[in-house]
Amino acid sequence: MKLIEAIIRPEKLEPLKDAFLEAKVNGMNIRQILGCGNQFGWVAHNRGTSVMMNMLPKIEIKVVVADDKVEETVKLIMDTVRTGEIGDGKIFIKPVEECIRIRTGERGDIAL
Repeated sequence: MKLIEAIIRPEKLEPLKDAFLEAKVNGMNIRQILGCGNQFGWVAHNRGTSVMMNMLPKIEIKVVVADDKVEETVKLIMDTVRTGEIGDGKIFIKPVEECIRIRTGERGDIAL
């Protein structure tokens, strides 16, 4: 099992949720975050003062998938959220040692 974390543009959340639903990818967690990467934000002017606004709104999505579904899920994310512009985001893949469904006690891939 792998944990896939994707940081994406907020406007790409609904298309990605729809793509996950169609591909039967479930168990997703979503969090609103602020961050900066290569785009470094923008300069805002307030009452004659310039302020660097380098924390941009982003969405962090976490989903755990079976090992044989990792590449398929990553491709789905990339195809759905990519605009080709700076700020499209990042994907991180981490190993997951165990998954346990609390309700039934099931473990491993069956608990997903």
